[in-house]
Amino acid sequence: MFKTARMALLAALFGGIAGPLFAADLPAPQVEEAPPPVVEQQPVNVGGWYIRGDLDYHWSRFGGADYITYGAAPQTQGSFASGSLKGALSAGAGIGYQVNQYFRTDLTADWMSKSNFRGSTDGFCGGGVPCTSVDTSSYSALLLLANAYIDIVTWHGVTPYVGAGIGGAWVKWDTLHNSDLGGDFFHQGGKGWRFAYAVMAGASYCLTDRVKLDVGYRYSHINGGKMFEHASDSNVGPGYDRGINVHEVRGGLRYQFGGQSDCAPPPEPYVPEPEPIYTK
Repeated sequence: MFKTARMALLAALFGGIAGPLFAADLPAPQVEEAPPPVVEQQPVNVGGWYIRGDLDYHWSRFGGADYITYGAAPQTQGSFASGSLKGALSAGAGIGYQVNQYFRTDLTADWMSKSNFRGSTDGFCGGGVPCTSVDTSSYSALLLLANAYIDIVTWHGVTPYVGAGIGGAWVKWDTLHNSDLGGDFFHQGGKGWRFAYAVMAGASYCLTDRVKLDVGYRYSHINGGKMFEHASDSNVGPGYDRGINVHEVRGGLRYQFGGQSDCAPPPEPYVPEPEPIYTK
């Protein structure tokens, strides 16, 4: 019995010493870093309503004009020998909608201030004497266009674009003063609506998260129409111009008051917290 008790005591002592030793030799659980979380980039939904205001300086190109001459012989048609228009200022405004980051549309109205005209005609004065007249007038116009633009790409706040527009122009010619060897004659200017279209190119720059500076070039064509009426003291008229080409250098501001502007900083991406992975 004594021997059995002694063996039990020795076994207990061995187990108390060997247990911690064997436990120390076992590998500890390893903590591995989780793979980097997938960054979920929030979509940028650029779009919304905007308003615009523009100023420009334009050069008009006179496309020529024809007129009717009455006399003893059957009426004949004459043409201006020369004609040119001076530059002038314009101002405009519009409202538009940014459909997405690359496409927008707007409606614009531009008032073209008076552009002075000077031309000449060849004909016959009193007594059948050949003579050349000097003709002066001016024209102004209200240009209404529906436009569409492609915003190519935005880089450091600069967005180049191209666009085109279609609409109409209300053109008003002032009194035409015709002076030649036969005297001075005054023809009432013509006015009325005409078809018009335009193409444009330029770039915008983000001044704030809502305001853009817009600088560009626009070419617009206004169809021909009545230039002046028949004068009671002259055998010339009415006259019709063949159309006006307008080259504009434009500058203005656009303010986006609806939706998200591409000038605004993109939303912060969502990064989930990494979770540790335990391995044995």
